[in-house]
This record gives sequence, C-alpha cells and structure tokens, in this order.
Amino acid sequence: MILPSIGGATERRLWREGILDWDCFLGCRQITGISETRKHRLDGHLGIASEFLERGETSYFYKLLPSREHWRLLEAAGDDVAFLDIETNGLGQDAITTVVGVHKGGEDTALVRGRDLSAASISRALHGAKLIVTYNGSTFDLPMLEREFPFAVPRVPHFDLRHGCSRLGYAGGLKSVERQLGIARDKDLEYMTGEQAVWLWHAWERKGSENALRTLLRYNMEDVKNLKPISRIVYDGLIARSLSQGTVV
Repeated sequence: MILPSIGGATERRLWREGILDWDCFLGCRQITGISETRKHRLDGHLGIASEFLERGETSYFYKLLPSREHWRLLEAAGDDVAFLDIETNGLGQDAITTVVGVHKGGEDTALVRGRDLSAASISRALHGAKLIVTYNGSTFDLPMLEREFPFAVPRVPHFDLRHGCSRLGYAGGLKSVERQLGIARDKDLEYMTGEQAVWLWHAWERKGSENALRTLLRYNMEDVKNLKPISRIVYDGLIARSLSQGTVV
C-alpha cells in the first residue's frame, strides 16, 4: 500500500476485509479504524496516484513505492521498458564499464568504451524509459553506471529480476535462471561466462580483435534481450503469488 500512515498490520487487515486494490478502497464509504476525514484524505492520495499511473508517469512512484515492489509497474510502463545489462573489464573494485547494452521499444543499443560510451549516450538510450529492468542491477549495473556516469540513468522505477526470481524460488545467476525457465540463447554463447566476457574485452582492447568485440557484443545483447521474457514470467508469477496470499495487486 502506498498510502501514508498505512502500515503492514493495517494493510493485512484491509486484505482480510476484502479490500484488495485501490478501486476497492475508493469504493468503500467507510472503513473500520479509519475516520471519515482520514478516509477522504487517503482517497485524495489514491486519486493522484491513479492519475499518474493512468498517464504512465511511473517516475511518480520511484520513491513512493518500495523498491522491491517496482515490478508492479511493468504493465503500466508498456513499450517504454528499458532492458539493460553492462559488461566490465574485470570483477574487482577498480573495474570499469566496457559495454552498455539496452533494448527499448524494439530497438537495440550497444555502447562501447572508447567509441560511443558516455553519459550523454547512455541518457539517449534510456530517454523516455518508464521502468528499467536488469538482473542484479541494483547491486552491480546501476551502481557502476552511477559511479562512472553520474545522473546518466534516469530516476525511474527499477525491476531487478534477481530479487523477483528469488521470491519465486529461482536461484542463481542469469544463465542459470534462463535454463530453469527454458529460455534458450545461441548455442555458441550458451555456456559463455562473465570471465570470458572480460577476456574478450581485453582481446579487443589490447590486440584490436574485431571478432572478439563482435562476440562480446552478441553476448551482451543476448543477456539484454533475455531479460524481456524473464520479466514477463516473473511478473505473472508474482501477480499469482500476490493473489494467492490475498495481497494488493
């Protein structure tokens, strides 16, 4: 529940009383434990939120909605979902971003360090995004980008599939989850690892191997594109889980 002063205990009580969504709340003239004055004020909050949601202005919910619930905005974002994945030149604390891949609105963007990777190009690739989808991006991708390219990533809700998958019982990295969900990738990239991606970058950077760069970009875009079907599976699973638990959807 996004309403101020409505905590977990009150929210669960509302569910038990059959008030499962915003429309139910707005449709009730009186609710036990909520005064008429307070109910009127809360209705106003929901009315504003509903207007923003209907217009697809998801940035309104960036801080209002707990980050673990940003997945609920997947459908509201429509075609303006940006699927994002990055590659780096290593796994240590001094690693830097080498490739940023984005799939948004049916278009693919691959940004390469030393060619076209910059704060401005990242901002252009994500322009108009209403939701960003990553796998483990809250721990890795987004902090890396924020450190190297401050403010390049728009402040919009973020659906981290790793956390969503975990809530549904799917554990492990992206490739493991793909196999668990039956999502395939090109055979020659099926068992490629992040360590190999680092090697490919070094082969390009130090030896100018165009083949290594092409393979790295294909690998990155496979990661990016597979986020889309996974997001739908996880979204549907979390909706079903919410309904089974009687929670607000």
